[in-house]
Amino acid sequence: MAFKIGNREQQTFLPPVIDDYISSQDPVRVYNAFVDALDFHQLGISLIPKAGAERYEPVRMLKLIIYSYSYGLRSARLIERACYHNLSYIWLMGDLKPDYRTIARFRSEHKGVIKKVLKQCVRMCVNMGLVDGNTLFIDGSKFRADASIQNTLSREQIEKELKKAEDSIEQLLNECERKDQEENGRPSLVETQEKITSQERLAERMKQCLAKINSEKLSSINTVDPDCIIAKSRQGTHAMHNVQCVTDKKHGLIVQADSIGEPNDNNQLLPQIKQAVENIGREPETVCTDAGFFNPKETEKISAAITVIMPSPRQAHEDKSAVKTVPGLFDKINFQYDKEHDEYLCPDGKRLTHKGVDAQRPHRSIYQAKSSDCLKCPYWGACTTAKHGRKVIRSEYEEIIKRQEAIYKSEHGQEIYKLRKQRAEHPFGHIKRNLHAGQFLLRGREKVNAEISVLATCFNITRMITIIGITKLIANLGVI
Repeated sequence: MAFKIGNREQQTFLPPVIDDYISSQDPVRVYNAFVDALDFHQLGISLIPKAGAERYEPVRMLKLIIYSYSYGLRSARLIERACYHNLSYIWLMGDLKPDYRTIARFRSEHKGVIKKVLKQCVRMCVNMGLVDGNTLFIDGSKFRADASIQNTLSREQIEKELKKAEDSIEQLLNECERKDQEENGRPSLVETQEKITSQERLAERMKQCLAKINSEKLSSINTVDPDCIIAKSRQGTHAMHNVQCVTDKKHGLIVQADSIGEPNDNNQLLPQIKQAVENIGREPETVCTDAGFFNPKETEKISAAITVIMPSPRQAHEDKSAVKTVPGLFDKINFQYDKEHDEYLCPDGKRLTHKGVDAQRPHRSIYQAKSSDCLKCPYWGACTTAKHGRKVIRSEYEEIIKRQEAIYKSEHGQEIYKLRKQRAEHPFGHIKRNLHAGQFLLRGREKVNAEISVLATCFNITRMITIIGITKLIANLGVI
């Protein structure tokens, strides 16, 4: 059997024209067409050349960032290397080779612009009929921050570090003065001046963190990335960002994604719906999410035209339980509420009157039966063993909770909820596993949101290629 042997000295290797380096079906052509279809005026980027030193065209640099993220390359140094070694990068950049500092600087300076790319991507998907916005799925996932949990300090720890830095600065200044006197007026050592500058920067950072703790009433803050949170995930407790993602039912495309400064999803249902509506341009008919978003106070504010399919914590626990429990005769569900008299009626016909509200949770009212009624009741011991009478707690949002539970248990609710994992969790799996982006490279919510926008856009483009193909997609992008 003969061996195939290459020849590095052959005279012809690449086509004479860079445009022929890649085929007409190469995915890089889609990314090129996508960025060309963006409205840079709306993004806030001027494409008019200015006087001064030459700079790379923003359109090319944005193409480079989005295309790199789509293949899991997020490091500026790796992107720079690809511009030299990868034919698709050479084609995309027209043989331009920006260094890693230029790439990192562009990404940092245009973080606000990059955040807006996802919105335009969603509008393109709407125009091409890939997003209808009728049913939306919302989910959250934790991503590691570019910071260690050990950098998270309490107010007392920050004040202690600030005092140490200020004392160190004073000590170094005294040392400089002593050396000046010993050396007959010769300048202080450069090394000592560098130490002073370092301590001054540390003190300034501690002051900024302390100011944020006071203004936002936080218990602790991470001194490396002040916008990250401490949260638990399957990998343990770390410094993280809680990423929210809204996907469309039709093809599972992302219509909204951002990071929030809270460790749970409890208050995010309404804000995420509002952001998704702004991106799509219309209200959905149905919104589906898991029990982590269950908050009747928020649900009450959602438009009545939107059906929210979401299990209550009780229903979520029952769904996970291997043994299905049947409500007992004396469970709260069998106590009837008399709205007219603001009382509960127990299964034996005894009345539970309003006794006040929970001091810790004022939206919960307490209803209690008379002790004499309970002690004489034949079911005393089975219903309750409390000598002061059976208690029932009623939430201010009881009607909303019951309505939500009924919607979730309905045939339509169960049918939609079964699709949730396919639609809501798919993007997180793709971003974390295929794009190797389980941890952010940038710090601060503004920069993190720029990364999320690019990652979500990359997911959408990949899905668009799968759904309608490269040739048709390029043609559609060319007429938008």
